[in-house]
Amino acid sequence: MPNIENKQMNLDKGKDIAIFAGGCFWCTEAVFLQLDGVESVEPGYIGGKTNNPTYKEICTGLTGHAEAIRIVFDMSKISYGELLEVFFATHDPTTLNRQGNDVGTQYRSEIFVTNQEQKELATNYINVLNTENTFGKNVVTKVSDATQFFVAEYYHQNYYNQNKEQSYCYYVITPKVEKVKKQFKEKLKK
Repeated sequence: MPNIENKQMNLDKGKDIAIFAGGCFWCTEAVFLQLDGVESVEPGYIGGKTNNPTYKEICTGLTGHAEAIRIVFDMSKISYGELLEVFFATHDPTTLNRQGNDVGTQYRSEIFVTNQEQKELATNYINVLNTENTFGKNVVTKVSDATQFFVAEYYHQNYYNQNKEQSYCYYVITPKVEKVKKQFKEKLKK
């Protein structure tokens, strides 16, 4: 499997990329920005058939893209496995094409892997969750090879931190951020 994303970004040694789709990218971006070792989080679109999709286009569900985040992380501070742990703890991986009131293929739960090790870790993690019946139902999260990632429009970048008082942010995102602060306090940025 080619390591497309890492080659495109020309990463420094010791850095890697994780790409997660777990519903609204405003939510997932806000969650992962809290973690020590996460150097950047970019909301964007992946897994579809349209070149350079816009937010308006992906919201129709017709492009096939998922709202996702691309995380650059320092492997000496946080592992891919730890990122998976946070990913699965902060969204519902048992609902197909849905997160809460957000419905459509663009809100699916999917992990886009950039190398074989990530693929094995993600697949094994899902198998453990299902074997242990962690959620009381099977995980529907798909594991796919990363395709081209299209960075979302500028107004989606750092959305939560710039719009905390907006009702969606307050009622949907803030509880997720608070959960991370409580459940993963040893992994937070100082």
